[in-house]
Amino acid sequence: MALDAFLAYLHFSAIFVLFGYLITEAILIRGTLSAESIRRLGRIDMFYFGAAMAVLATGLLRLSFGAKGSDYYLSWWPIYAKLITFVLIAMISAGPTLAFVRWRRMLDHDPAWQVPANEQRRVRRFIMLELHLAALIPAFAVIMSRGLLR
Repeated sequence: MALDAFLAYLHFSAIFVLFGYLITEAILIRGTLSAESIRRLGRIDMFYFGAAMAVLATGLLRLSFGAKGSDYYLSWWPIYAKLITFVLIAMISAGPTLAFVRWRRMLDHDPAWQVPANEQRRVRRFIMLELHLAALIPAFAVIMSRGLLR
């Protein structure tokens, strides 16, 4: 029981960190992007990736060593909905990540370079889509943990 509680704590902590970094990206991309904020977005995005890996790792640990066991989770749809949503978010996040890398490189070549407004809006839409999809994952988790809609 203590192991299950510890794994749940680690998993929830990783989820909160992931949301924190994603929300930080959403806030930073709203305003005018200075050279420093573009570099900061790139660093935050690396931490966001690390948090996503921590969420995945702790989720797999809960699946393998949690109190309910893998048979409980793998026998019905919410776990697959969570995983598909997680993978979809990961695929969407590639766009902003590549944009941040490209923006930083553009700045390295020309310190006066500015992010085009339409590109900034497009990247922000992707980040907001990630946030909205990520908000579905806890709903699937509640359905799964409570045994609803079985």
